[in-house]
This record gives sequence, structure tokens and C-alpha cells, in this order.
Amino acid sequence: MVEVIDFLNRLSQNNNREWFADHKSEYKALEKRLKEFAAKLINGIAAFDPSVAGLTVADCTYRIYRDIRFSHDKSPYKTWSGIFIAPHGKKAGYAGYYIHFEGAGCFLFAGSHCPEPIVLKSIREEILDNGDAMLAAIEATNGFTLVRDNTLKRTPKDFPTGHKHDELLRLKDFGIEKPIDISQFESDDALLTAVLNDFRSTYTLVDILNRAVNYAYEEMM
Repeated sequence: MVEVIDFLNRLSQNNNREWFADHKSEYKALEKRLKEFAAKLINGIAAFDPSVAGLTVADCTYRIYRDIRFSHDKSPYKTWSGIFIAPHGKKAGYAGYYIHFEGAGCFLFAGSHCPEPIVLKSIREEILDNGDAMLAAIEATNGFTLVRDNTLKRTPKDFPTGHKHDELLRLKDFGIEKPIDISQFESDDALLTAVLNDFRSTYTLVDILNRAVNYAYEEMM
């Protein structure tokens, strides 16, 4: 995957249609490689989390083309690539497993990013009931840490102040992450083995979060 990072680095310095057209064949070869990796990753995760079984590569990957219609940034291409494997696909609102490829840094993420308000409320209710179990699940992972980038300054409305898990209640996203150095892996299969081992350690937390997601969706019915 070092070649993927190299391409994305060069794209970030030449983010225009002319350069991309000149390197389209290179991109297509790397896209094929990423899709093959994604297919193996889906199958590997499904072995310990059956809720993602049957997903397709299209369910879990993103187009390189940016939607620039409402953006001040008119750069036509994304300078990153990612794979998000979650029940019912990347747009379904469930917690899942994400790998991010970018020249500025690659990382793994497990959890729920930008959940809908009803889902976030359900996750916070889960924290009240099972906060200790959620922290224990984080501590049991292979070096993942809680993402604290998107946090309220105060305890959210309708939740108790001074709760022992107040820090968790104030989170607007709920996930854990771990940086990963792509260059240390001699092959895509070696990377795959390491990523699957890391994601397997996050399954308990993802499962708890998706229980909260299911509760939220049941309330909407």
C-alpha cells in the first residue's frame, strides 16, 4: 500500500483534472488493488463480526471524485482513501471499522462517527447503563485510544451532571483510533493480517455501540 500513499501524496500536490488524466491508468491499477484489499477485509471482519457478512466493496468504499457543487474548495479529487465496514454499509448509520489512507497519516478507527441525534442519544443512554463495560472494552483493544476531538463543553441536556462517565456523555462522536505506519508492512497481506488483528480487539465496543443503534432505530419504527 506504500504505492497508494505515494499516489495520494502526488495527487495532493497536483489536484487537477489534467494531472489526473495523465495518471489515470496508474490510479485504476491502485483502485483495483484497494478494492481487492477491501474485499479481503470485509470477509476477515465478518469472521468475528457476522453483522457485516455479505457486504460488497461498493458498500464500504468511497469515490475519489469530490462533490464540489457547494464547496469553496474546487479541488476535484479526494487526497485520501478509506474503507468503512459496518452493518448494512457505510451510509446506514451503524458503528463499524474504518481504515484511512493518506499521505499525512494513516489510521484505524472503530466506532460511530457523526451519529444521528437519536442514535447519539441512545449511545449516551448506553453509557449510563454500561459505561464501565465500554471503558473496559476500550482498554482491552490493541492500543486504540478514545477520540476526543468533538466534545461538548457541558453535560448534554437531559443527562445527569457529575456522572462518573461525564467525559463519555459529552462526546458527540464515539470512537477509538490507532495510527498505523503502512511502510512497515512488506505486503498487502501482511497489512491485512495486522489490521484484522487490531479490529478484532475492538469488536466488543463496536457490538455495544450497535446495540444502542438498534435500540434507536427500533424507536423510530
